[in-house]
Amino acid sequence: MPKIDITALPSESGSGYPAPYDAGFEKRHVTRLGKAAGLTQFGANLVRLEPGAMASQRHWHENQDEFLMVTKGTCTLVEDEGSTTLSPGDCAAFPAGNPNGHHLVNNSREDAEFLVIGTHSSTETGHYSDVDMMVRVTDGEYNFTRRDGSPIRGEGGQ
Repeated sequence: MPKIDITALPSESGSGYPAPYDAGFEKRHVTRLGKAAGLTQFGANLVRLEPGAMASQRHWHENQDEFLMVTKGTCTLVEDEGSTTLSPGDCAAFPAGNPNGHHLVNNSREDAEFLVIGTHSSTETGHYSDVDMMVRVTDGEYNFTRRDGSPIRGEGGQ
């Protein structure tokens, strides 16, 4: 089994969201483990959140499952039902099609990390719970729009 040298992989900061929804993600760092290993059927990412950072906009997926496990520090899982503290070893799962918007936030004073694993599918629609945005993905191309499908114009979007 090939070992992945995490220390040799690049870490990406920020997000792929259009403005203004991309603000505040400078303290989020993603290492794409699955991509580095050549995986095609699911993604596996190690995400480091500096204090005060959030992992994503609160969202849910129509076609893709998500699973995460905290590996370091403390994260706050925010979802429709409220907030839950997650510590190392704690896991959370989000089945495809469940409209429970979720994300992780680091409300602590130390860095936090989690491993997130999710389905890759040729098409996907993602919904964002707290902002007027949705995304349609087709063959790796992301198209962010407002919830009604209209373009996000004049704000750095499409």
